[in-house]
Amino acid sequence: MFQPTYRQPAEWDRHSACWLAWPSHGHLWQENLAPARAEWTALCLALTEAGGEALDILVQDAAAEAEASAALAPALGQVRFHRVPVGDIWLRDTAPIFVKDGAGSLQAACFGFNGWGRKYLLPEDDRVAGRVAALSGCSRRDHAWILEGGSVEVDGEGTVLTTRQCLLNPNRNPGLDQAEIEAALADGLGAEKVLWLDEGLLNDHTDGHIDTLARFVAPGVVVCMEAREPGDPNAATLDRLAADLAGFTDAKGRKLRVVRIPSPGVVRDEEGEFMPASFVNFYIGNRSVVVPTYGTAYDDEAVAALASLFPNHRVVGRSARAILSGGGAFHCITQQQPEVP
Repeated sequence: MFQPTYRQPAEWDRHSACWLAWPSHGHLWQENLAPARAEWTALCLALTEAGGEALDILVQDAAAEAEASAALAPALGQVRFHRVPVGDIWLRDTAPIFVKDGAGSLQAACFGFNGWGRKYLLPEDDRVAGRVAALSGCSRRDHAWILEGGSVEVDGEGTVLTTRQCLLNPNRNPGLDQAEIEAALADGLGAEKVLWLDEGLLNDHTDGHIDTLARFVAPGVVVCMEAREPGDPNAATLDRLAADLAGFTDAKGRKLRVVRIPSPGVVRDEEGEFMPASFVNFYIGNRSVVVPTYGTAYDDEAVAALASLFPNHRVVGRSARAILSGGGAFHCITQQQPEVP
């Protein structure tokens, strides 16, 4: 029987900190920079309420630190700033994935990063993992292959969810087949069983990251979405992945319980293009689960449905419409550092 040397804890395990980066790049965000900063700030304040979670914030320079400090004034007692250059704010994919070894010690797993298949190559992003690892004080373990944190979802008990569209994409690891990817996930994250879904949301820059499709909310329980709105471009994709999930068993042999919440429906950008909006791109903090909302008719229902799945957390919705203009939402811009007793 496989005994993992390292294992990624479930996101609902307690964190010592959450890593984020202050939105700074006007040439990337343009008119959405100020709204994205406001949404980023609302996320951070929701996470720190009632002593919920410490935040480690990457800032470009002294001026950015001053801006972020002013925005987070109500929570400064729980915030540490680090002057570290980043290409952009997507730390789920550029920061290390924190894992525990057999003795319970924390390790920072640093994987290769190639700009989501060389589509968005931004200066400094490929160095963020190593820099965060050093700041975290954890031992660093390097992996040569490409892996983004948003492409894998774990239950903390050996099960990994992912998609073929991303992990088997020739723009990531063209020399590795499915069996070799599974072996690499076993070595890096402690995967005992990898569950493969096919493809992600329309116009998803990440080639089907799992954290916009399906999330574990407890061992053996996974949440995904269903289309309620006529014309939802993801209706068939969402139905297919729900059916696939219902046929899976996890690493412990449990048949997955699949809970469906509404999709945001049709969300368009300023040019009228469909955007990959997702309510399952939530972040599970120590006290709060923060759900991205988009100003749709399904926002409140989705938040209420998720609240029923997290009885020991405060579940809140916060706008992520401007952040989505950059390609993701709350889970995409956060990376938890598990607590070590």
